[in-house]
Amino acid sequence: MKIQDIQALSELANLLYDFLPANPHPYANQTISFSGCAAKAGVSKYWVGGSKRPAITQLLQNTLEFSRGQFCNLIIEIIKAAIPYRSQKKNPVTREELIAINKKIAEIGFKIPELWDTSFLGSLPCQANGSSQSSSQLQPNNAQLMKEYMDLSLLPPQQRGYAFEKFLNRLFEANNLAPKDAFRIKGEQIDGSFELESQTYLLEAKWQAEPIAQNELLIFNGKVEGKSTWARGIFISYMSFTPDGLEAFARGKRTSIIGMNGTDLYFILEGRTSLTDAIKKKARRSVETNEFFVSIHELT
Repeated sequence: MKIQDIQALSELANLLYDFLPANPHPYANQTISFSGCAAKAGVSKYWVGGSKRPAITQLLQNTLEFSRGQFCNLIIEIIKAAIPYRSQKKNPVTREELIAINKKIAEIGFKIPELWDTSFLGSLPCQANGSSQSSSQLQPNNAQLMKEYMDLSLLPPQQRGYAFEKFLNRLFEANNLAPKDAFRIKGEQIDGSFELESQTYLLEAKWQAEPIAQNELLIFNGKVEGKSTWARGIFISYMSFTPDGLEAFARGKRTSIIGMNGTDLYFILEGRTSLTDAIKKKARRSVETNEFFVSIHELT
């Protein structure tokens, strides 16, 4: 199994952790649990029990590796069981949670159409509107931004890229980073810029169906290195970056840019870390190791 898949499955396990109990109460509905969903999906042999988080991760990894055709069925069973279970707990499954799960599943190489259905997503409560208990954890200036971010996925593809740039501009402005809109210099298109601790960062923003490969990283890195020697850049790709692209990009070449993906943005908007701290930690890791992209999950 690819390292990228292992990382994505670990993050997916974190997203699903609060959806269901690990095992049902002896007198409760036996299907309302991760072990029960595994049984309904025909992969009960991969539920090892024990500590909950490692058990969920192991269930996802083993299903993907040994029963790949059942992976989507397993996810559907978990979501179907979690929606009424969480509602009874007065902590309903939110649209933001489902979109984050959908994106993580897409990174692994799947898309479950019924979980992307706009009428289904629209029927779920919105975390940013306070309909979920966890909405109180959002930073005050992040609640509206979280709603805007989640709404981007519902736009037609031809509108999404431009709306993504505008959203990022508002995010930078909310964090006092003095953003500048997209501009063009000598035929080069720059999606924007911002300042952090007297450092100017050029921005490249992409919201597309596939992860970003090496070629686009090289192009943007070239744009940044073609400016002043102290210029920096940040490449924000909603669908993250290909493992091969990251490996090839890092091989024998100094990077002047850092990377951020859609999951990073979700963690920031959820209040798990601040935008400025995320950028600084990524920049420091890049200086120390020459790694262009390391997820916030690994840095916090």
